[in-house]
Amino acid sequence: MLAEYAGKLKYTDLPEDVVHEVKRRVIDSIGCAIGALNSEPAKIARKIASLTKGSSSVIGTNLKTSPDLAAFANGVAIRYLDYNDTYLAKEPAHPSDNISACLAVAEDENKSGKDLITAIVLAYEIQCRLCDAASLRQRGWDHVTYGAFSSALATAKLMGLSVEKTVHALGLAGIANIALRQTRVGELSMWKGCAFANTARNAVFAAMLAKNGMTGPAPIFEGEKGFMKLVSGLLKLEEFGAPAKRVGRTKPFKILDTYIKFYPAEYHGQSAIEAAIELRKEILSQGASLERDIKSIYIKTFDAAYEIIGSGAERWNPKTRETADHSLPYCVAVALMDGKVGLSQFSEKRIKDKKLHNLIQKVEVTEDEELTSRYPEAMPNLIEIATKDGRQFSKKITYPKGHPKNPMTDSEVEEKFKRLTKGFFSANNINAILSRLWLLEDVKGVKEMAGL
Repeated sequence: MLAEYAGKLKYTDLPEDVVHEVKRRVIDSIGCAIGALNSEPAKIARKIASLTKGSSSVIGTNLKTSPDLAAFANGVAIRYLDYNDTYLAKEPAHPSDNISACLAVAEDENKSGKDLITAIVLAYEIQCRLCDAASLRQRGWDHVTYGAFSSALATAKLMGLSVEKTVHALGLAGIANIALRQTRVGELSMWKGCAFANTARNAVFAAMLAKNGMTGPAPIFEGEKGFMKLVSGLLKLEEFGAPAKRVGRTKPFKILDTYIKFYPAEYHGQSAIEAAIELRKEILSQGASLERDIKSIYIKTFDAAYEIIGSGAERWNPKTRETADHSLPYCVAVALMDGKVGLSQFSEKRIKDKKLHNLIQKVEVTEDEELTSRYPEAMPNLIEIATKDGRQFSKKITYPKGHPKNPMTDSEVEEKFKRLTKGFFSANNINAILSRLWLLEDVKGVKEMAGL
């Protein structure tokens, strides 16, 4: 079913708003990648990629390597700042993680901008539908496991594989990419931002193998020792996105239901960050001191946020960037103190600040059943702050900036891109890159985009 859908999907099937959304996500992802170029994981990934010659570019550099290693290096950069887009359902995910594989293979195959757009829509569609179907984290697996299928399908399509060979690519990718959830519990490591990049690398490699005749285990989902029996449980996928001419009515594509991040932090905490910034203004306007006068900070949140970023001792004493951006207490406390949450709020110096840690210890997080009932349609967080003199402040945000019900404008997407790339390119070059990406559908060969 998946392979057949991938084979049939065409650029002409895609509505104008879907094509436009893809361009927004490519802009956002490349911005995130460039912003992370100087991070240690991105440097390590580039070093490994430099050991192999090829025709696929590493974003922001002159380096060219094999498609699988380009997918890894670019995937690490796109994901590392925890600033790329998100989808929240039974299983959360970052569907733009697939873009690194799509870019690498599209360049290697010199596909058109329209081909690239179609592959990205396909990857989003498959990963999000899988996330809708069953939770992996509740069974001990990481969300990147679904990405093996979405990236393999997208890259197989870019390679022009037959349905038969695409099935083999799915089997090869799925059988060897079952990732443990340990990546995202306790004190988090660099691997938190690298796990999907590795999945993308392996998915590209699987498609390359299938292209050259390698067969894969099947059926990968329904088999005796297959994915549904051992990993996901039963998967009942909803009908995939398609135009009216295909299904009798237009079936929306899932990319329209995904979220661009306004803050470089785990998405379940985005509304809490917004609420904290608003509360800071109110508290300061009444002459209270954030350091001296706050008695307690009480966060009511929904079950997924509590589980992923609101529980565990490490969330109250983060020692790494990876843990801090996945800590609800840290994100709320730093938003209260600084009035903003950007890349500098996750620097080593900021994470170690004693005054900030004192404020973090005043934070209590609880799951609220009413808020849980709103998830994943909404992302509600309620913050209640009490001062030592008895004053009470509270703020609830349900749809944070970047949510489909509170979307970022094109101008805001551009501004985010400019902030992330300012230190790497001149203003003229930034504007030229943006102009090119807004016209992605007109690109005759993705090789034209090399060096972005």
